[in-house]
Amino acid sequence: MYAQINLPKLITNGMVLQRNAEVRIWGWASPGEKVTVTFQQQHQTVITNEDRNWSVKFSDLTVGGPYNMVVQGTNTINLKDVYVGDVYLCSGQSNMELPMYRVAPKYPGEIEQANNLSIRYFKVPKEYTLEGRQNDISGGSWLPVTPENLSDFSAVAYFYAKNLHNTYNIPIGIIDASLGGSPVQAWISEEYLKDFPTYVKDIEPLKIKGAIQRLEQEDQERIKEWYQTTYIGDALNEKKGRFGVLDWEKIHVPGFWKQTLGDIHGVVWYQKKFMLEKKDDGKEAKLLLGRIVDADSVFVNGVFVGNTTYQYPPRRYQIPSGILKEGENTLVVKVINERGDGGFITDKPYQLNTADTEIDLSGIWYCKIGTIMPALQPQRFFRWKPTGLYNAMIHPLSNYSINGVLWYQGESNTNNPNEYKELFETLIQCWRKQWNSNIPFLYVQLANFMEPSKVPTDSNWARLREAQLQTLELPNTAMVVTIDVGEWNDIHPLDKKTVGDRLANAAECLVYHEKQVVGGPIYKSFKIQDDAIILSFNQTGSGLMVKNGQELGEFSIAGSDGIFYWAHAIIDGNTVIVSSKEVSSPVAVRYAWSNNPVHANLYNKEEFPASPFRTDNW
Repeated sequence: MYAQINLPKLITNGMVLQRNAEVRIWGWASPGEKVTVTFQQQHQTVITNEDRNWSVKFSDLTVGGPYNMVVQGTNTINLKDVYVGDVYLCSGQSNMELPMYRVAPKYPGEIEQANNLSIRYFKVPKEYTLEGRQNDISGGSWLPVTPENLSDFSAVAYFYAKNLHNTYNIPIGIIDASLGGSPVQAWISEEYLKDFPTYVKDIEPLKIKGAIQRLEQEDQERIKEWYQTTYIGDALNEKKGRFGVLDWEKIHVPGFWKQTLGDIHGVVWYQKKFMLEKKDDGKEAKLLLGRIVDADSVFVNGVFVGNTTYQYPPRRYQIPSGILKEGENTLVVKVINERGDGGFITDKPYQLNTADTEIDLSGIWYCKIGTIMPALQPQRFFRWKPTGLYNAMIHPLSNYSINGVLWYQGESNTNNPNEYKELFETLIQCWRKQWNSNIPFLYVQLANFMEPSKVPTDSNWARLREAQLQTLELPNTAMVVTIDVGEWNDIHPLDKKTVGDRLANAAECLVYHEKQVVGGPIYKSFKIQDDAIILSFNQTGSGLMVKNGQELGEFSIAGSDGIFYWAHAIIDGNTVIVSSKEVSSPVAVRYAWSNNPVHANLYNKEEFPASPFRTDNW
């Protein structure tokens, strides 16, 4: 297989090696071939074994760079631009994967002004396999922070790396192995999933050669047929965005169309007319259309200006010069809905902006049904199956020395939060075994999301946050709370800098041992005193405080009947006293226990939010 020396994809130009660690350099060559690796005046020589594998180890590396590395056998490989600093593996689902270009409007100038050759980023190809552990990934390269590169970097990982680099002035390497929509079990080895037989059983029939390809083909044909039928059935396609509105219905945008058109799926066309002054004639413009469920195609004055094929990305379209005109202009949006509620997400920006004009596009539009279709059953994503991402995206990295793991995941497991603690702890143990190290795990608790609740309630999202909180029982772990950075109508909130900065603060405590306060208050214990419950906390820092208001919010209290009522809560030193006129003999308290507790305002004076919690086990 190997007639000459080959290196894994991670070991290449621009890489960052872990300081203060035993660093392994490995690869493949012909059996019996002598391989010498030279780096920082150190020379390591090894003979390739019968399985064509070789590896050498370096220690006491000097921080900094760039350095050169030479790997020599029958052929010679010269690696350039090598740095020594701290390396972090960043993993999870879409909120870890979310790239900088998606959050760019929140951080104007961040991408354009980026220039830091000491921060390096490696994106692991998004691949999976159920056919056992892979020895290498299929590609990738180490890229420095520049305006040309930064757009595609994970926003959380970038802000984390930037914060640490500013603090310690050492090279930072980020290995991003994340995939949107992935559940935690996809990142765990089959060996470690043995205590979860349902997941092991789930993948057994998929290991049969050709099974996944056959099922994927079925999905593709079914989806293709649905879209073809949708297109053929929609006579309005022929108009290419040019319509009158004589027989169109009024509809309010933003909002779902079911209030006007009923619970239907398929295609609905929307139309909005707006006026422009002479100064905007022919000008370029930015078109902001919030978010749309599911797909859209956009026309301005009959000219196609862009489309988005799924519901999650913000709709930001550029209207080229020469399309807009003085007087009346027409905006047409074709919306395709596969399932669920179709239409425009509320509480998002709907605007057309030229250099001199801002037009609010919300309000009355006109709509017309293009075609009605049965709901399209979702695609089966085999890349999310148990073990698949571990095999292809994690195991091949495990020879590479790292300083810790950043983990942001959980949304895809909220349908069964009761098993998440055990699964997440299993993942941590699996990865620590893989790296043969008690590597620090820094992870993000789920942000607030969905409609706020007006009454105390139970919630799968609250219970999954609890599972994440309980995972702190494992040593060498830290959790950052993000209950204040979410968006009720977007599972991908834009504020990734706060997340990255809080992770960096946690690292300064857990990894670098230079700070004392890892994050916000963590519930410790309670005692009942007359008609009140007194709560005690860890991580109070300089003291507890109320943020954004005069009174604490999101506390509820219950008696032995288990019915919760909103409660009055006050800070008393490093405790919180909770009571309610409705509950004379309280037995339990909950805080921020809902999908989106918008009034959660208990913080410490270091301005880190308290984690949601409950004192009961109901």
